[in-house]
Amino acid sequence: MIAKLKQFLTSHSQAVTPEEQTRQLNLAAVSLLLEVVFADETLSNEEAKLLPSMLTDALSLTQSEAEELIEEATKVQGNSTSLYEFTSEINDQCSVEQKQKLILAMWKLAYADGQLCRYEDQIIRRTAELLYLKHSELIQMRNIAMEAR
Repeated sequence: MIAKLKQFLTSHSQAVTPEEQTRQLNLAAVSLLLEVVFADETLSNEEAKLLPSMLTDALSLTQSEAEELIEEATKVQGNSTSLYEFTSEINDQCSVEQKQKLILAMWKLAYADGQLCRYEDQIIRRTAELLYLKHSELIQMRNIAMEAR
C-alpha cells in the first residue's frame, strides 16, 4: 500500500509531456481491450485481426505502431493488479463519448469470435462501472456491437 502511494506521488510530481500523457492513455485503453481478448484464455483469429485494425482506425496509428502498442500493453496488463489502474487514467482524460467508444470496442472484441464468454461480459460491465457509465449506455454499446457483427 505504501509502495503504491509512493509510486503514485512520484509519477504525479514529475512533469509529463502531452505525448507521454497520450501514450499512457493509449496504453490504458489497449490494456483494457486486452483484458477482454484474454478473458476467455484464447486469442481467436478474429480478435487477433480486429484489435490492430481498431487501433489503426481509432488512434491513427500505422500497423507497426499498433502492434508495438499492443506488445507494450500486454506487458503492462500482465503486471496489473486491477482494472482501476487503467480506468483512473481514462477517467482523468476522457469524455463520456470517448468512454462509450472504448466500451463499444470492448463489446466488438468480445463478440468477434461469435460468442460472448461470461468473463468477457464481467470485465466489460466492471469497466463500464469504473468509468462511471450508466447501465443504459453499457447496453446501448452492446446492442450496437451486436448489430455490427
